[in-house]
Amino acid sequence: MAARDLILGLIVVDKPSGPTSFEVVQRVRRGLGVRRAGHTGTLDPLASGVLPICLGEATKLVPYLVGHDKGYRATARLGVTTDTFDSAGNVVHERPVPDLDDAAVEAALAPLRGAIRQRPPAFSAVHVDGERAMARARRGEAVEVPERDVIVHSLTVVRRTTTEIDLDVVCGSGTYVRSLVSDLGEALGCGAHLCALRRDRVGSFGLDQAISLADVEADHAQARARILSPADALCDLPVFRLDAEAVRKMRMGQAVAADPQTPAPGPLRCLDESGGLVAVGERTPAGVRPLRVFA
Repeated sequence: MAARDLILGLIVVDKPSGPTSFEVVQRVRRGLGVRRAGHTGTLDPLASGVLPICLGEATKLVPYLVGHDKGYRATARLGVTTDTFDSAGNVVHERPVPDLDDAAVEAALAPLRGAIRQRPPAFSAVHVDGERAMARARRGEAVEVPERDVIVHSLTVVRRTTTEIDLDVVCGSGTYVRSLVSDLGEALGCGAHLCALRRDRVGSFGLDQAISLADVEADHAQARARILSPADALCDLPVFRLDAEAVRKMRMGQAVAADPQTPAPGPLRCLDESGGLVAVGERTPAGVRPLRVFA
């Protein structure tokens, strides 16, 4: 039997701008000496900020940690559009920036809030005809990614100059801030691209919980002290308490009796009497059955 990781849980890393999310995961994995690690949602290389990474057996938690709302601080550069919708791409057009007042900017932002239809960038990980759009775009193929439904909870100007707009964005999973910035630029008549992006929140995980990648690699003891337990990593899920007999049954893959107060539907944190995570479960007519069991 292969050796199991002794470290498990979730660490919130403050990703620097530059490396890919995959590269950050590999550097964390090597730094902490774990065989398995996985992030819960990609950040583009340009972007920095909150990147939750599951370690060891806690990689089983990833399906229950995706899909959360996210918060960003984004900077739009007006007057220049690129093929990637950000500063990593090639310039496509340059246009003069008109004199803009607050009312004009607000009028351009208003249609980008709420439940909207959005077209992801051609240079993105979205699959088109069975292949990632970015792979086709890099070959020079014309790619039109289908529109999809996304939610933008809030979109607020926090700073504005003649050529840049800083935005606070809170949005649902799957929203491309690059596309928001591109659409804003078109609405303003001058085009725009994303020149800086920092993610300050993913669900309940914020920058106040994050540790820099440099500190993970330089101070392993500090990094291990910042690892959240699997139970704490799933803090957004409701709790279902188990006694010793229920723990035994659930670890054997059996459903246990639920009471009228047990939440339904949706995944549950099934905790033992000490607060440790035994399983992620769901309520069924037969009781709470385990979906993922932890040793």
